[in-house]
Amino acid sequence: MDAARLKTSVISEVDNRRQELSELSLKIHANPETAFQEKKAAAWLSEYLKGNGFSIENGICGLETAFRASYGQDSPVIALLAEYDALPKLGHACGHNLIAASAAGAGVAARSAVDRFGGSLLVIGTPAEEIYGGKILMATRGAFDGVDVAMMIHPGVRNTATIRILACQTLDVEFFGKSAHAAARPAEGINALEAMIQSFNAINSLRQHIKDRARIHGIITDGGEAANIVPAHSAGQFIVRAEEDAYLDELKEKVIKCFAGAATATGARLEYRWAEVRYASLRNNLTLARLFRRNMEALGRRMPLFDPKASFGSTDMGNVSQLVPSIHPSIAIAPLEVLGHSAEFASAAISEAGMRGMLDGAKALAMTVVDLLAEPAVVAKAKEEFGRGK
Repeated sequence: MDAARLKTSVISEVDNRRQELSELSLKIHANPETAFQEKKAAAWLSEYLKGNGFSIENGICGLETAFRASYGQDSPVIALLAEYDALPKLGHACGHNLIAASAAGAGVAARSAVDRFGGSLLVIGTPAEEIYGGKILMATRGAFDGVDVAMMIHPGVRNTATIRILACQTLDVEFFGKSAHAAARPAEGINALEAMIQSFNAINSLRQHIKDRARIHGIITDGGEAANIVPAHSAGQFIVRAEEDAYLDELKEKVIKCFAGAATATGARLEYRWAEVRYASLRNNLTLARLFRRNMEALGRRMPLFDPKASFGSTDMGNVSQLVPSIHPSIAIAPLEVLGHSAEFASAAISEAGMRGMLDGAKALAMTVVDLLAEPAVVAKAKEEFGRGK
């Protein structure tokens, strides 16, 4: 069977599994589990893949809810990545239930490509994308060693084969002052909350002088105990983002100076900690993106290679893309006015449009696997492009 006929076969395979894939997605959505707590989702996905001929390794990389499902033993090795963690309080407001089901569906449908052309197919379950960057930990622990290509889809409000992703790192900040009666003896106090407020003001001023796509945002997590007590402690959490990794380093230094200046001005003592994990920017592999785009458009869904109007955030898939040729296309499941990380987007992730996006994503991923296994030269081209970008 040639590649064209095999693509027709994998499309039919996904269509035949429409109900079971939709049920899997809906079940994950109805049981939202936050970072590293995704025991049900990981078990359901592993069971589904095992029941369809994959060998399963659970708890890989020292993470209980990470897994690797393998089919085939030869090269090249194509990895499809599944996310399934939910957001605190909002549930699957980023549509990870659709990501998980699309990866599983694509993996099962693409088995025939391995049977026909050789190679290996992995479905890698990656927990905790939203808060802790599970793929970052997995990357440092060898999860992607030996992988030739990594692919996943993400639901959104636009169809685009490539997306812009910002490098980012989280910052936890504390100020320590001295409590005092706010009316009787305010001169005896050192106001830790005032230090935090001055830091926010300094950051607001800094925002006027940073690159367009850089971002600094934060919250106060502790602002004192009572209005009549000079706050002896304040705490906040901030995220610093930039399009280039080098500029993120530069911006981090400027941000810390905002806090240091507030400490000097108020007399409060500053302590801060950068998160151990750092989300890298995404390297879109255009060789892979063009293949995926062609396959998606063959399904009747228009998908530009670039969309300059698309919004951007951060994802730990960026770290994977620094190691192997990767794509992270966006598939529209909701109108443009619907915001990600919202209750409306969580509803879209169980809508008919959400199911169509999941199934189209599974088909296009499986079709791209066919392309890669049928033409090893295409894998070599993707790897050559990746090498040039280093």
